[in-house]
Amino acid sequence: MQRSEDLLRRLALNDEKAVRIVLQDTPVPGSRRDCVGLDFKTHCLVRLGALLSIDAATDSCRLAVDLARAAGADDDEIVGALVAVGPAIGFARLVAVAPRLALAIGYDVDDG
Repeated sequence: MQRSEDLLRRLALNDEKAVRIVLQDTPVPGSRRDCVGLDFKTHCLVRLGALLSIDAATDSCRLAVDLARAAGADDDEIVGALVAVGPAIGFARLVAVAPRLALAIGYDVDDG
């Protein structure tokens, strides 16, 4: 708990080192840098959900999907990231980003 509290305090104070650590690229599985309270797969799925919530580009979503798969996530868990953020992002954004996620996964939603 102390570690999380310290990190939040440093971020709230705009500590450049803390911000730089948080904004670094995603850690790779087995790296020394952990995901502060989350396992790597959960970290990747949360990141994907965040990208979907801000209407990120398909290429960004594809990279997040690739990272989640590398962490062991299956397609149901990846779609679950969209379902989890759905109530927060609302109907219009949910419907708009679903095809983008489908493309990132490798599905052709127009072919059904």
